[in-house]
Amino acid sequence: MNKNDLVAAVATSTGLSKADATKAVDGVFDAITGTLKGGSEVRLVGFGTFSVSARAATTGRNPRTGESIQIPASNQPKFKAGKGLKAAVN
Repeated sequence: MNKNDLVAAVATSTGLSKADATKAVDGVFDAITGTLKGGSEVRLVGFGTFSVSARAATTGRNPRTGESIQIPASNQPKFKAGKGLKAAVN
């Protein structure tokens, strides 16, 4: 399922127009992104938790040349599925 499929599914299940469903989906994505940028986490009970994890700087190797390279530290988004989502999938 891509974003257009998600928008169509939201429009069908809620009775909204596709334009309104697009605004709703974009609003949810923007809210989650903004909260994660701020360093907080988003907990959706029964669905899951979005959080940010700090990844330390490491030394890697260029597979083509074998040369050592520095991989900078970064923040990585994470998602942990909740009990309700796990139960629905299994």
